[in-house]
Amino acid sequence: MATAQGSGQGATIYSVAELAGVSIASVSRVLQGSTAVSEKTRAKVLAAAEQLNYVPLAAARSLAVRQHEAHGLVLPELAGPYYAELLLGFESRAAEYGQSVVLLLAQGKTDLARALRQLATRVDGLAVLGSAAIPVEAVASVRGNKPVILIAGDERPGVEAIGAENVHSAQELTAHLFEHGREHLLFVGDPDVSPDVRDRYRGFAKAHEARGLEPAAPVRFAFKESAGAAFAERLLAGEFSADALVCANDELALSILHRLQDGGVDVPGDLAVVGWDDVMTARYVRPGLTTVRQPVQELGALAAERLHQRVTGAAPHEQLTVLPTAVVIRESCGCRPAARHTPLQPSTVPAPAPQGK
Repeated sequence: MATAQGSGQGATIYSVAELAGVSIASVSRVLQGSTAVSEKTRAKVLAAAEQLNYVPLAAARSLAVRQHEAHGLVLPELAGPYYAELLLGFESRAAEYGQSVVLLLAQGKTDLARALRQLATRVDGLAVLGSAAIPVEAVASVRGNKPVILIAGDERPGVEAIGAENVHSAQELTAHLFEHGREHLLFVGDPDVSPDVRDRYRGFAKAHEARGLEPAAPVRFAFKESAGAAFAERLLAGEFSADALVCANDELALSILHRLQDGGVDVPGDLAVVGWDDVMTARYVRPGLTTVRQPVQELGALAAERLHQRVTGAAPHEQLTVLPTAVVIRESCGCRPAARHTPLQPSTVPAPAPQGK
């Protein structure tokens, strides 16, 4: 017994509690710095922990305080830059609070509601992306048991929601194309995929209605590079007619732009192409992609922050929190390229004179 206590090998929160003669909950409170214990209990726990060379484990603390010290994040998939940016922001902010992140992808799940319920047993709360791939009913199955934050989804009773602005920016982007003299605009993307895309199409339609025009029905393609290439092939084949494309995200827009250029189409001379998200590639392609910048990392960080607040007892925000977006003008809409910097000139500093031997 004495050897085991002094060795530090295999020491657990249970052995500290046994040696100190207190509950594991008391041990956890002391080690977390809580003031809800007596000085006598604190001294006994610290002495026992020192004798055992005990280093507290997160899992043991979680058992003591009935928390997992983990946030759940539920996404449709991980393909594409949007999800990576969102995950980065979420994980970074969760780490600031000492929380780990357990990721669940809806793609490929035959019983998502069951998978969500299982996840809820391993985390203190969940952040869920609003998407057709994650049905409302599945989210509702865990809402009463754990705090839930909805990202880029519609407001629902009892569920706190956050998102980025879509309608006004989409209307502004579409109006900008009209100002370039474009007359036949198509919206590429499926509004049924997510509330974000639905609202982008709403902005597209509002810009038409403001000019007394009837908007074309959306051309429903998935948010994937392959879908963009497939649409471009059909456009090149004459199946669609347009002089400007408003794409639901940059992945679609960049794929379409690339394939059209390979097919001999002058972008933006023959056809303007704009996107949404302002991914890094958008500024390096030629022509530079006109798009809408949304704060994806900030959205992920805010979700983790709000979830931590809920887990620690804060009441949910009653109104939808909307982060601002901004139209970013480059050349793919028809605007002239921004002025280039003057190239660096060769140095005029004379070379040092040769030194004599």
